[in-house]
Amino acid sequence: MSSRSCLDKTIIRHINTFILSGPFGRGGARSSRCTMDPRPSSSADPEELGAVGGVGTKVDVQLEEAVRLKSEGNAFYREKRVRAAIGRYHRALLVLRGLDTEVTSSVKGFGPQAPALSPEQEELLRSTQVDCYNNLAACLLQRESVDYARVREYSQRVLQWRPGDIKALYRAGVATLELGDPQTALLYLTQAGRGQPNDANVRRYLQRAEEKLSKDYQREKELYKSMFAKQKDGTGEGGSGAALQRNRE
Repeated sequence: MSSRSCLDKTIIRHINTFILSGPFGRGGARSSRCTMDPRPSSSADPEELGAVGGVGTKVDVQLEEAVRLKSEGNAFYREKRVRAAIGRYHRALLVLRGLDTEVTSSVKGFGPQAPALSPEQEELLRSTQVDCYNNLAACLLQRESVDYARVREYSQRVLQWRPGDIKALYRAGVATLELGDPQTALLYLTQAGRGQPNDANVRRYLQRAEEKLSKDYQREKELYKSMFAKQKDGTGEGGSGAALQRNRE
């Protein structure tokens, strides 16, 4: 019985080999139909598939997600829910980070590179980033304890892409003034004033910057005047010794 069982298994194995190598096997007509299938095989290069439309679709989904988060942030801001708005804007920027070639090019070779964007996608990316950074700066100015350094940072990022953005110029000017640099603040606010000459807030901070510069100028003027007076009277550096020498004579 054992020998017959082995013989039967041998016969079955040969039959299977014949069927698989025949016209209906892996190399026959069935395989031929597979090569005519227009669908890509599972071994196709993922990057090549993306070039046909996969990456573009993913980019659109990410852009739509960022725009949705920004819109939610705007709604929270209108409702005075500043903290929730800040969270949405940060999430939107995080979604866009992987699409920004300016970010991914700085870490080239250490992670996935940003896909190539169409001009329309690039414009949507930048406009969404500009809106989020502008709105983040506006949110921070609404807080009880304002982080003016962060307000200036966000506004300057906007100005890298949109140098004439009035809101960013105004907020950069306000933050820079509060950080103790009225001269640079005046430059920002002057440009904002050219775009919005009748804006009350711009004019108010322009006046504050000019007043601060004027006070600083007067303080420096008085300081130098006092120094020159001391030197003239011989009480400045080295002057006291000369005065004592004259008194001895």
